[in-house]
Amino acid sequence: MKRIGMLTSGGDCQSLNATMRGVAKSLYNMFEDVEIVGFEDGYKGLMYADYHILQRSAFSGILTEGGTILGTSRQPFKMMRVPDENGLDKVEAMKGTYKKLKLDCLVVLGGNGSQKTANLLREEGLNIVSLPKTIDNDLWGTDITFGFQSAVNVATNAIDCIHTTAASHGRVFIVEVMGHKVGWLTLYAGIAGGADIILLPEIPYDLDIVGNALKKRTKQGKRFSILAVTEGAISKEDAQLSKKELKEKKKNGLVYPSIAYEIGAQIEERTGQEVRVTVPGHMQRGGEPCPYDRVLSTRLGAAAANLIKEGKFGYMVAMRNNETTVVPLEEVAGKLKTVDPDSSIIKEAKMVGISFGDE
Repeated sequence: MKRIGMLTSGGDCQSLNATMRGVAKSLYNMFEDVEIVGFEDGYKGLMYADYHILQRSAFSGILTEGGTILGTSRQPFKMMRVPDENGLDKVEAMKGTYKKLKLDCLVVLGGNGSQKTANLLREEGLNIVSLPKTIDNDLWGTDITFGFQSAVNVATNAIDCIHTTAASHGRVFIVEVMGHKVGWLTLYAGIAGGADIILLPEIPYDLDIVGNALKKRTKQGKRFSILAVTEGAISKEDAQLSKKELKEKKKNGLVYPSIAYEIGAQIEERTGQEVRVTVPGHMQRGGEPCPYDRVLSTRLGAAAANLIKEGKFGYMVAMRNNETTVVPLEEVAGKLKTVDPDSSIIKEAKMVGISFGDE
């Protein structure tokens, strides 16, 4: 009998259940006798042996459900080698649970930090197959991650809804989109939602240029403007600072709830225009997966099951040029896929008049 462990780690997204379903249904079709062990709350369940045997029925009816039937938690990679409050060696505990249950493979669904831990367990001798989960679409080695398109839909809808009230009141609206280090989600939602200005972490902004873009629209007779701002957006001035200097500046400066509120206050001061801020927040992770993600998750899940069948471990399943492929975990771990400021999508967005606050 094949015994396969499965866990979902890090932030949730809309297509985790759909992906687990893709893995499970494929395994059931590939093997006559297979048992799937679900670990609760991500790596935490693997550490403390919190698990249950998943029956076939557990994977019925979850294709359209958001969230994760296994639960999830964030277990920072930098803390993996640090014993817990009771002195437990986390890595040894995870290895112990794996061996105690006599697993043939552990399937990990997760983002950047989760992939680093997956690679750590691979280095420790465990059979690992991972899947690319994140609404940020920032995993290296894959064109797209499951959860991204569903989050784009939610963020785009937020911008769509803002359009009518912005037009009615003649205001500047800032919609803050998730993304600490990369701006894929903001870029796609901003273009899809018709944002006038898009600010990304990869393209430090000049507030004078942002202000001039707004004034230009006013001169053109436009009653309103919409900014799509990544939560990790950064000014050109701050981008020149070291991490220590930036931390010190934020500590001693005015405290805003988030970057969108800071930019909003600065725009009001410089232009005199009325500004409102909307933060969709965790709504972007919630709700049902869109049809695109359901297809993507099913394909990635089936490809993961096929790796298990072939005994190929230590890989993340990826999507490139609309074909499933694999990437060695050691190549994925610790790498971010960022937006290239010189890429064609940025150039094309600028062609239609979108400002990125840089020129």
